[in-house]
Amino acid sequence: MTERTRLRLVSVIAFIAFLLVWQYVTSQGYIKPLFLPSPVDIVRRGASMFSQGKLLVHVVASARRVLMGFALASVLAVPLGIMAGRSRTMWAILSPFISVIRPLPSMSWIPLSLLWIGIREEQKYAIVFMGTFALVLLYTFEATKNIDSIYIRAARNLGASNLDVMREVVLPGSLPSIMSGLKATLGVSWTCVISAELVAANEGLGYLIMHGKEFFLTDQVLLGMAMISLTVFLIDVLYSRLEQTLIPWR
Repeated sequence: MTERTRLRLVSVIAFIAFLLVWQYVTSQGYIKPLFLPSPVDIVRRGASMFSQGKLLVHVVASARRVLMGFALASVLAVPLGIMAGRSRTMWAILSPFISVIRPLPSMSWIPLSLLWIGIREEQKYAIVFMGTFALVLLYTFEATKNIDSIYIRAARNLGASNLDVMREVVLPGSLPSIMSGLKATLGVSWTCVISAELVAANEGLGYLIMHGKEFFLTDQVLLGMAMISLTVFLIDVLYSRLEQTLIPWR
């Protein structure tokens, strides 16, 4: 057995032991189901909603909002971050706006987004966009700025044009850090969409959690939380595959 396999086995055993203790404590009545339902109760709630076709609707709705808002933010922020990393003038133009936007939590955009866009799908996309745009731009800016200038000078001494330097030096050198930044921001985008769905939505995992809270359905609340973790895990796996395809040398 390799060390990696052994560590994975330890993680699985630790998680199963935690679930068994949780199940024992709740099934013996030490904790009331209102405060903490058992894992079996949560699975039953999930199976019931899945068989009715409701669970998948909430998962798909949240995932669609996250991916749409995150994609829009990335499409705009990555090129701007690269330009800012290579141009002090561009960074001087962008930095005041980033300094203002970056500290604002996604919840703070909800009143304005409701006023400007209304209770529509685009409003959820906008919340994710505003919550992730500055982070993606900053990660990209730092990744591009930290390219060692000696490589750029060497390329220019060999006669490379600006386009050649960007294509052959800057992008390959900064891409691993940009991908890592995008992965970290993708996790943040889930907090954004849950914030949006807690306030104004009739589907999605945030709505599922809020609905469970209003009707004291604690198993539904925990089911929503578990589905968020599971969905993020699956997206992380797919993203890692994408990273391996785009940057196989890493």
